[in-house]
Amino acid sequence: MTKLLIADDHPLFREALQGALATHLDNLSIVEADSLESTLEVLNDDDDIDLLLLDLHMPGSGDLYGLIRIREDFPLLPVAIISGTEDPAVIGRCIGFGALGFIPKSMSSQQIAEAIGTILEGDEWVPESLRSQMQALSQEDIELADKVAALTPQQYRVLYHVHEGLLNKQIAYQLGITEATVKAHMTAIFRKLDVYSRTQAVLLAERLQLAPPDDNTLV
Repeated sequence: MTKLLIADDHPLFREALQGALATHLDNLSIVEADSLESTLEVLNDDDDIDLLLLDLHMPGSGDLYGLIRIREDFPLLPVAIISGTEDPAVIGRCIGFGALGFIPKSMSSQQIAEAIGTILEGDEWVPESLRSQMQALSQEDIELADKVAALTPQQYRVLYHVHEGLLNKQIAYQLGITEATVKAHMTAIFRKLDVYSRTQAVLLAERLQLAPPDDNTLV
């Protein structure tokens, strides 16, 4: 029995993908999640997942943060990105940050099933047409990923809002927490990213291609 975790915030896509895969793959069990938080909960509770199909933009994930966080917490878990983008730069960064594959949502169900089969066998898979356009990660990017992996989801949310130019008071309002809590998160962010100012933190955040996180979570 092969167990897949589909982590995507669009229920219609999860349903369609589940139906398509059931047609092409035998002895298949599928678990679903709709946010980074629920994905982490499933992975903490179930160590029998054979492959995680991860959407880049679901709530809490924020582009590359979700992948970096999961690879840090579950280094032995195979992860494939399944996404609406076909940008070679994004694909290269995802593979560089530990994904075994990158599957565009525009592919047919048969092609998606074949890609998943390749990844389940332990091989890397990306669209052949885009492979030659991918760029390897720099050492600087690798070191940044290691630092970002130390951030908690809430610290990531604070960093995103700093990147957007919000003041501590505005961040506190957006997240429904106190300004003192924001300051505590900022102290931890500076320490983990090895920076000494908001400007330095913003410059590092620029390289992460930060996307809006979901703010409906606990401190």
